[in-house]
Amino acid sequence: MASDEKTERLLNLLITLLVSRTYVTKDRLRSVIEGYRGLDDAAFEKKFERDKDELRALGVPIEIGSHEAYFDDAAGYRVRPDAFALPDIELTAQEAAVVGLAARVWQHAGLASRTTDALRKLTAAGVSVDRAALDIAQPRLDAAEPSFTDLWDATQRRTPVRFGYRRPGATEATERTVQPWGLVSSQGRWYAVGHDVDRDDTRVFRLSRIEGAVRPAGPADSYTVPADLDLRALTRSLAPAEPVGEAVVLVRPGAGLGLRARATAAAPATTPTPPGDWDELRVPFAREDALVDEVLSYGTAAVLRSPEPLRARVVARLGAAVGEDA
Repeated sequence: MASDEKTERLLNLLITLLVSRTYVTKDRLRSVIEGYRGLDDAAFEKKFERDKDELRALGVPIEIGSHEAYFDDAAGYRVRPDAFALPDIELTAQEAAVVGLAARVWQHAGLASRTTDALRKLTAAGVSVDRAALDIAQPRLDAAEPSFTDLWDATQRRTPVRFGYRRPGATEATERTVQPWGLVSSQGRWYAVGHDVDRDDTRVFRLSRIEGAVRPAGPADSYTVPADLDLRALTRSLAPAEPVGEAVVLVRPGAGLGLRARATAAAPATTPTPPGDWDELRVPFAREDALVDEVLSYGTAAVLRSPEPLRARVVARLGAAVGEDA
């Protein structure tokens, strides 16, 4: 789909400019980046300038220069890793949990091979490449819901959308028309927040309850997002006010930031554990299914010890996953 192609093109442009030790001319960028090849001159110029502006709007410091200061050399572009990398910062547990969530975002199976292909062509074209610079550009997003990409694209383009939505307890989905303002994650679930056009009110939609395709319901840039929008405040109402239980979860040191942020107690594990170092957390939870999903999202870095019914659900889910992969 178009949004996937644009995301891949922007990431490949960023990676190419980031790993290049020298300025890369537009001609070389045009030849190595998927999405530019095959375009006529006018179309390429328009798309390249738009992509460059979008990266700069995201804070990417794109430099313009030439290889030789004393010659009429073609201008090129690059991103210096030292200008792009974040300085050392200290985060609270809650802030680290948010950053940890963002760091797990957007795994695209085809991206790695396309990026490798672009780097190989850069090298063949005589551009000096620094692969180590890729360490600061590894975007990922863990969102399994099929509607995520279309809704994310709609929030960026300010495009109204229409989709089928099945409320809890309902047997059938109803058609909803929404102006999406943003996407947020709460207790292991993704939600879309926006203006429900049919009900003329702010609504929150859980992505896993969206059925069928998300379709455009109007032109881009046809609505504005409230200037005082606080997505975090809106999503606080999604969870029950009081926890219904407490779980004991083992996590590897440095892992499980979301669990650590909510833990009422944390200490090095002293009871028999799987091999290696573990911390034992006591984590209150309001929804059993959300806790199971969250523990599973950390893979081998988290183990649910109790309560036993929830531990059994985690084991069953892991067993089913192994059976599907076999």
